Amino acid sequence: MMEKVAAPYNSAYLYFLLPLGFVLSVILYLTSAHRRGGRKLPPIVPGALPILGHIKLMKSPSHQTLMRLAQQHGPIFTLRLGSQLTVVVTSASLVEECFTKNDIALANRPGFIMGKHMEYENTSITQISYCDHWRHLRRISAVEILSNQRINGFQPIRLQEVHRLIANLSGGEVGRRRRVEMKSAFNQLAFDVMTRVVSGKRYYGGGGDDMEATQFTDIMKKVAEYGGATNPVDFVPLLRWLDRGKYEKEAMELAGKTDKFFQGLIDEQRRTKESTNSVIERLLKLQESDQENYSDQIIKNLVLVMVLGGTETNAVTLEWAMSCLLNNPDKLAKARDEIDKQIGQERLLDESDIPNLPYLQNIISETYRMYPASPLLVPHFSSEDCVVGGYLVPANTMVLVNAYAIHRDPTLWEDPMSFKPERHAAGAGKDGAKILTFGMGRRVCPGVGMANRLVAFTLGTLIQCFEWERFGEEKVDMTEGKGITMPKVKPLEALCVARPVVKNIVS
Repeated sequence: MMEKVAAPYNSAYLYFLLPLGFVLSVILYLTSAHRRGGRKLPPIVPGALPILGHIKLMKSPSHQTLMRLAQQHGPIFTLRLGSQLTVVVTSASLVEECFTKNDIALANRPGFIMGKHMEYENTSITQISYCDHWRHLRRISAVEILSNQRINGFQPIRLQEVHRLIANLSGGEVGRRRRVEMKSAFNQLAFDVMTRVVSGKRYYGGGGDDMEATQFTDIMKKVAEYGGATNPVDFVPLLRWLDRGKYEKEAMELAGKTDKFFQGLIDEQRRTKESTNSVIERLLKLQESDQENYSDQIIKNLVLVMVLGGTETNAVTLEWAMSCLLNNPDKLAKARDEIDKQIGQERLLDESDIPNLPYLQNIISETYRMYPASPLLVPHFSSEDCVVGGYLVPANTMVLVNAYAIHRDPTLWEDPMSFKPERHAAGAGKDGAKILTFGMGRRVCPGVGMANRLVAFTLGTLIQCFEWERFGEEKVDMTEGKGITMPKVKPLEALCVARPVVKNIVS
C-alpha cells in the first residue's frame, strides 16, 4: 500500500507568516522589475500577501481558478507565487506570439522539487531548460524512439493490448450486459502499452508483477497530483522549513522507487539480451559505442517521461472521451454508424482505418478541447526580457499557458461548454482557434503521434465492439479533480454489451 504524500503545507502557518513578511514583501515589490524600457508588466492581480504573494488565491483546480482571474483581469495578467513572478496567458493569439516571436526566449523551464528528484535534477526532456543537452534528448526521441517508423513498429503492441482490453471487458461472452469500471481498465491498458514499448514487458495479466505495476501507477498518480506549477513549497522556501522537509523527503522516496523500477528494466535487458524491439534494447545497443550520450541515467530519463507521460494522460483522455459519449448518446450512435458503414461487424477495426473515420477523429479533437490532459501546459521560463501583447515579460519569469481556458473561450468557439464533435469538421470553427493539448512551438510534446494513435485506435475499437449505456439514469459526473492531468473525481462506470465482432477476439 502506497503511503500518502503529505499536503505540501499547513494553512495554519500562513497567518503566522504575514507579520514576519510584511516589510520584506514591500521591499521586494518596490525593487522588482515592474517597468523596464518604458513597458509595464501585464496587469497585476490585486490582493497579494506578504511573502506568499497570490498563493492563497490558487484554489484547486488551478486551471479553473486562473480562468476566472482572466475573466476579471484580461487575457494576460501577472501573479506573484511567493517570490516567483508569474505571467498567465489565456489567449490563442498571445500564445501564438509567445511561441513564434518569443519561442527561444520562453523555451526554458522553471525548476520544481518534484522534478528535481523524479527527473534527475530537472534534466528530463520535459523539464530541462533549452540547451545542447535538450537538443540531444530531442534528437534521440525524434530519431530513435518516436519516429514514424518506430511508432509503426509498435503497432502490434497497441493492437494486442487493446484486444486484451476488449476481451476483459466482454468477459468472453457476446450479448451479455456487464457493468465495467473504466478508469482502472484504461490505466492498465496505457501502462502495459508503454512498458511493452520501453522494455518489451507486460505487467497486468501476465509477464510481470501486478503488485509492482500497481505501486508504480500509484506513484504516477501522486506525481500528477502534487506536481505542476502551483505547489506553494516550490515558491516559498520558508514553507519547506515549516514542513520540516517532509514533502521533499517523500518526493525523494517516490523518486528512489521510480529509479529502482527503471534501472531494473535496464539491468534485465542487459542481462538477458532478449530481442524485444523495445526502446531500452535500442538505446543499450547505442550505449555500447557511445556510453556518455547513452548513459543509464539518460536512458532512464527518456523512458521515465514516456511511461509517466504516456500512461496517465492517455488513460485520462480515454476516460473523458467515453464519459462525453455516454452523456451524448446521439454522438455515440453517429460514431458507431460511421464505423459500421466503413468496416462492419465481420472484421475488427485496424489503425489503418482511422483516416477513413473523420467523425471519430472529431470526437477525439473535441475531447482534447474540452478536457485537455494538460489543462495548464508545462510551465515555461523566460531566459531574457521579451514582449508579449505589448507587455514586458522580464527574464526569469514563469509563464503559464491556460489551455483549458483558451479551449473554452467563447470568442473562439461557438457554445464552448457543449460537446460538439461536428465543430471540427473541415471548414468548421473560427480562424485562429487552437487546440493546445500537446503544447506549441519547439517544446511541443514529442509523444503526440504515439498518443493520437493509441487514443484513436482504442476509442474506435470500443465503439465497434460494444453497445454502451450509462449506469443509471443520471448523467456521468464530469467533475474535474486535482492534478496536472485533470482526472475525473468519480471514476467512470458503464454498462456494455459485446457485439458480434468481439467473437474475432475471444475465440
